[in-house]
Amino acid sequence: MNDLREIMLESARLAGVSSVGVATVETLAGGPESADLTRVLDGAKSAIVFALPLDPQAIKSYLSKKDRMTHERDNLDVNTMAAGVALNLAGYLEMKGHKAHAMMPNNFYRTDTPMGALDMAPDVSLRYLAVRAGIGWFGLSGNVITPDHGAGVILGAVITTADFAPTDPLPAEDNYCNKCRLCMATCLSGLMDKEETATVTLGGKDFSYSKRKSYLRCEYVCGGFTGLHPSGAWSTWSPGRFPVPENDDDFMPVLMNAISNYGKWPRGEGGYYHVLSPHKMYLTCGNCQLVCHPDPEERKARFGLLKESGVVVQNADGSLEPVSPEQAKERMAALNPEQRALYESS
Repeated sequence: MNDLREIMLESARLAGVSSVGVATVETLAGGPESADLTRVLDGAKSAIVFALPLDPQAIKSYLSKKDRMTHERDNLDVNTMAAGVALNLAGYLEMKGHKAHAMMPNNFYRTDTPMGALDMAPDVSLRYLAVRAGIGWFGLSGNVITPDHGAGVILGAVITTADFAPTDPLPAEDNYCNKCRLCMATCLSGLMDKEETATVTLGGKDFSYSKRKSYLRCEYVCGGFTGLHPSGAWSTWSPGRFPVPENDDDFMPVLMNAISNYGKWPRGEGGYYHVLSPHKMYLTCGNCQLVCHPDPEERKARFGLLKESGVVVQNADGSLEPVSPEQAKERMAALNPEQRALYESS
């Protein structure tokens, strides 16, 4: 079994992962429901967990609004690669006589929660597996942050009945997160609670991060339906200007209104299809993940790129154009009332 474990770890490294480890039923014991490996595989005993890095140059071009497409393509490709690595490892394990389940890195949700898939709850949380297996720590944002690539990674895993020995979590004292709150400063949705923290216990070890509010907030902003900073000085890659409610209970009606208007926007370059949307989607945010880097100076620099990136408007051909805040106001004012209503509330 030790030989097979080492083959699995080495196979993941050969596939290009930046880090790989093992979580087990025992090391995840006492955790939330989504830390239970047997939810997706009867008799599961362990999981091979890994991270794949995103392209840092594409991230900086995306944050500075010089280039959206390269990061979107890289993000989609790395997600596809994560699924492929998990599938290849699962196939190997199956051929060796062990049951295995390759986890989807994204776009797959439970349907047995109060709002079904809209709750965006995974069958098994890759974040929980990753921090317990030593892939990274939790940052204040709740994203998994890694020693080499910060939060700029895509996670993957294969769950198996093979009884592999676990890897240790990274030492808490080495966690580079200094609670700089730049993740919060980049998040227009207010997903992260500024005061309260959430703590999960996995195998007797506690892991904490900022408590998260309704995930409808993330669907609203990261989904690309709106994206203007309250200052009006910068935006995400979304041309939407709909308000972000203070209270979680107010999100469903504004989200439904924004989705209806979004469906009337002209389609642009690139994009992808998400299970929760009837329309083609585009990568427009993810800023809390992309700003977070192990080097605090690089972190500040990335946040600076975002703050100085301008405001995105949409042209009639569907293309997205970053302009100055003043130009953005002029462009919106020049639209007829019907067109303007597609992007902002009166």
